[in-house]
Amino acid sequence: MTFLINQGAMALFAAFVVMHALADFPLQGAYLAQQKAHRTATGRSEWIVALTAHGVIQAGGVWLISGSLAFAAAEFFVHCLIDLGKGAGKFGLVADQLLHLGCKLAYVVLLIWVLPRC
Repeated sequence: MTFLINQGAMALFAAFVVMHALADFPLQGAYLAQQKAHRTATGRSEWIVALTAHGVIQAGGVWLISGSLAFAAAEFFVHCLIDLGKGAGKFGLVADQLLHLGCKLAYVVLLIWVLPRC
């Protein structure tokens, strides 16, 4: 984490974006993509497990990049909430991705400009 923070905001944001793209596409796979949405899941248990697993994958990436379990926990809950909205048809893929990237931008702001001053 210190290395990325020392590289500046753009490097940290780029790391979050790369992690997000990996976790939201190749690491998610067709099974999780289908099962994490309530309306396309084959059952309640599959839906809960898939949404949770996807949230854990995303949270793990944020933890690896930020070094913070607090940010990882925030990512888990917010990522799942955003995916619940998308899965319910409240918004589409573009809004989904912009919301996720907005979270990553918030982490960068907090890690570089807010928390060091506390």
